[in-house]
Amino acid sequence: MVPSQEEPAAVRGTSEEQPPGPAPVGEAPLSDPGPSEGSEAAAEKVEVEPREPREPPEGGWGWLVMLAAMWCNGSVFGIQNACGVLFVSMLKTFGSKDGDKMVFKTAWVSSLSMGMIFFCCPIASVFTDIFGCRKTAVMGAAVGFVGLMSSSFVSSIEPLYLTYGIIFACGCSFAYQPSLVILGHYFKKRLGLVNGIVTAGSSVFTILLPLLLRVLIGSVGLSDTLRVLCIFMFVLFLAGFTYRPLASSAKDKESESSRFSLFSRRKFSPPKKFFNFGIFKVTAYAVWAVGIPLALFGYFVPYVHLLKHVNERFQDEKHKEVVLMCIGITSGVGRLLFGRIADYVPGVKKVYLQVLSFFFIGLMSMMIPLCSVFGALIAVCLVMGLFDGCFISIMAPIAFELVGAQDVSQAIGFLLGFMSIPMTVGPPIAGLLRDKLDSYDVAFYLAGIPPLIGGTVLCFIPWIHSKKQREISKTTGGEKMEKMLDNQNSLLSSSSGIFKKESDSII
Repeated sequence: MVPSQEEPAAVRGTSEEQPPGPAPVGEAPLSDPGPSEGSEAAAEKVEVEPREPREPPEGGWGWLVMLAAMWCNGSVFGIQNACGVLFVSMLKTFGSKDGDKMVFKTAWVSSLSMGMIFFCCPIASVFTDIFGCRKTAVMGAAVGFVGLMSSSFVSSIEPLYLTYGIIFACGCSFAYQPSLVILGHYFKKRLGLVNGIVTAGSSVFTILLPLLLRVLIGSVGLSDTLRVLCIFMFVLFLAGFTYRPLASSAKDKESESSRFSLFSRRKFSPPKKFFNFGIFKVTAYAVWAVGIPLALFGYFVPYVHLLKHVNERFQDEKHKEVVLMCIGITSGVGRLLFGRIADYVPGVKKVYLQVLSFFFIGLMSMMIPLCSVFGALIAVCLVMGLFDGCFISIMAPIAFELVGAQDVSQAIGFLLGFMSIPMTVGPPIAGLLRDKLDSYDVAFYLAGIPPLIGGTVLCFIPWIHSKKQREISKTTGGEKMEKMLDNQNSLLSSSSGIFKKESDSII
């Protein structure tokens, strides 16, 4: 840890002569390093101990970083959320053979892509810690560009599992994860609002992309449409260069140079340091990391299958993609609204906003098959989008509250990695049910159950966190009281000794 401004005085105090007698009340006596604690031990402490975090500037260059992160969320999740349009186009383009199982097979493309984005986030968090947000984001955008471009040259559905589902998604993951971390470097007081604005980027793209994709697919076809989407990834590549690390002080620069010098011991640290599994010792975070994935088994089902369901249920409607636009519109409103509300909700109680969002998401998913009028389905999508924005916008603020700024990168990375499993499995299961039952009704009913269960689990987090904080405060308070009593006893004993000597001399 880079020493703070108070530490040099404490260090100098060890070399100055101290008067004999007990240490002052409330201060522990300073001990000189022994023979085994030389310069190597001091260097080791610099590497092992965390540095004090810098105070976020709350603006400045951070506003440009916010816009770049907004484009990242928009280009990554706007494309993913508009997958319903691509899904229908893939069925028409590659569905001439084995048509009975094509819904199940095609659903794997979008679900695998979304799942891989989150699955790679723990690895992306390690790259972010080692190489920084800027290098990781730029590299990820380049890989995503290659994957999306190669997807435009395939002639069957199976190669898309690799090009679109894995390569493109992995690149998006490495570009997306740093966008969550970099915001906490530039903002603290406004972090909830900034996260709301950034995550609203995907809502804007979710509103506009279905219209753009429908026009492009109708005029130039699926392959050329994917090539047009590569422009979004190229802009994302340029946006990654704005993730400039905050200027370091002279001591920070000296520490950084020692960390990455040729003979630095840090360079040969064991791999276990890369993945900070110690954050799971925070019970509240462990429960959060279980409850969120549990709630997401049905979360991505409407994004993949809703447009197909509308094509089957409301065949006479012309602008069917408006249902995805409605989700995108209110999702953007929800991200801005609840992101700002989260700034006024104290501490871990922000989790209750996610509980509320999962309750409504689950309820709206169950109501989709009950809508026999297209207007009712639009109303359901509007409500679902509003609380979808609530869930997404406060993920990063909750992570900061649970583990602190130092461990937030890997905390978010692990959580997104766990989220990959339900988000990958859910849509293909829904597609399989559709192939077997010739209807999406059961699939949407089942998709609404996991959010209700996951939201119930999240209710325990504030209680667990407050209980742990009380235990820590009691332990800390008891230790301070014992130190004070010990110091007072030593002072009394020394004072009585001095008094006895003075009385003996008087006698």
